Amino acid sequence: MTDDTDIEREPTQLYLISPLEVGGDFPQRLERALDAGEVAAFQFRVKDIDQHEAVRLAEPLQAICAARGVAFIVNDSISLAKRLKADGVHLGQDDDTVEEARKALGMDAQIGVTCHDSRHLAMEAGDAGADYVAFGAYFPTTTKETKHVAGTDLLEWWQAIFEIPCVAIGGITPENCVDLVRKGADFIAVSGAVWNGDEAEAVAAFTKAIAEGTAHMT
Repeated sequence: MTDDTDIEREPTQLYLISPLEVGGDFPQRLERALDAGEVAAFQFRVKDIDQHEAVRLAEPLQAICAARGVAFIVNDSISLAKRLKADGVHLGQDDDTVEEARKALGMDAQIGVTCHDSRHLAMEAGDAGADYVAFGAYFPTTTKETKHVAGTDLLEWWQAIFEIPCVAIGGITPENCVDLVRKGADFIAVSGAVWNGDEAEAVAAFTKAIAEGTAHMT
């Protein structure tokens, strides 16, 4: 925690989240996306498949990320993250704890926590040793059911007090992300806005929009 308002923020970065379907030509799509702009991390998010199949699908994607210096984060599953030797894991409020993830994955793992629109949950995650907290949804999204809506005041509050990075998520597009960057999002997490169209064009558009927002930070 810090009260030093003179600390300069690092530039906001893009955090890609996979669609639920990552077979077929998706590895090629991921390569196109990562080669189209600056991407800090990729989250592997699949549902309702066994771990053996998840590993089969994840391994080529993990190799693509590793070749480009992009962090490979596993959604929900500490055991899958450990098996893959992933760079980290992202935990929801109904998943295992930060402490359990840290014990299983080690001190170098990047552990993120979904905190919805809650200052309390974010502070709890920070106290538990999370490496980042995620706030959202900021806009309507079809990627998952929206139960919580966050405001940009949450980003401003977090940046004013805490050093741990924060992620903005939920319905974010190149057209609406600039204000989130200006208000304090360290990372912009996106899925549908990239994978529902031309992924290379989308990443390039996000890169341009993030740069615009960074140039006009308040």
